[in-house]
Amino acid sequence: MRGVSPQTSSLADRIDSVLPQTQCRRCGYDGCRPYAEAIATGAPINRCPPGGDIAVAKLAAITGRPVIALDAECGTPGPLLVARIEEAACIGCTLCIEACPVDAIVGAAKRMHAVLAAQCTGCELCIAPCPVDCITMVAAGRAWSV
Repeated sequence: MRGVSPQTSSLADRIDSVLPQTQCRRCGYDGCRPYAEAIATGAPINRCPPGGDIAVAKLAAITGRPVIALDAECGTPGPLLVARIEEAACIGCTLCIEACPVDAIVGAAKRMHAVLAAQCTGCELCIAPCPVDCITMVAAGRAWSV
C-alpha cells in the first residue's frame, strides 16, 4: 500500500482479518483486502453479503462507526455454497480456473476440472465464464467463518 500511513495500514489489517476472504467482489472491490483498505479510508462497512450482519457489527466495533443494515444492492447473506462441476458436461476450457480467485478449481486444458470444496468460498465467479453451464452452487455443509 504505497502512500498509506502505518496507522491506516494497521486498521486495514484488522478490518481484513474479520472479512470472510471469499474474494467474491460483491462489495464492489477486487477482493477482501482492497475492501478493507477502502473501509480504513472511509468506505461503507455494510457491503459484505457473505459476512452479513456479524461482519458489519465487527467492522463497526473496529472502526468506531455505528452498526448499519447490510447494503442490499451488494446481495443478501445466505448459507455458504460451493461450486460443483458436472463432470460429463465439462469440456476442460479452463475459464473457471482462471476466474477462481482462491485457486479452488483444478484441472488441465481439455480435461475435466474439479472443485476443491474445502477451498471454495462460494464466490460464484466461476459460473459466468463457463461456456457449457456445467457449474452449479450447492450447500457447502459448513458455516461461514467470519
